[in-house]
Amino acid sequence: MELGRLEYLQALVTEFQVTDSSEAKEQVLANLANFAYDPKNYEYLRQLQVLDLFLDMLTEDNETLVEFAIGKNCTRVHS
Repeated sequence: MELGRLEYLQALVTEFQVTDSSEAKEQVLANLANFAYDPKNYEYLRQLQVLDLFLDMLTEDNETLVEFAIGKNCTRVHS
């Protein structure tokens, strides 16, 4: 069974929330950031509170997560 866009994004958010691996978090956040470039995904990302997730990452100790979050938030402002 193929996941729809919303279900796939929900699976990514859930994976991000439950994993303890920094590398896995970085990969998932990068994937979410890539989806955020497409305006068709905005409503899904808003519904799943991914924009808040990006904002929350700004206070993380992991510099890679912070960089992904900054990059995505800057892109959102300019689009």
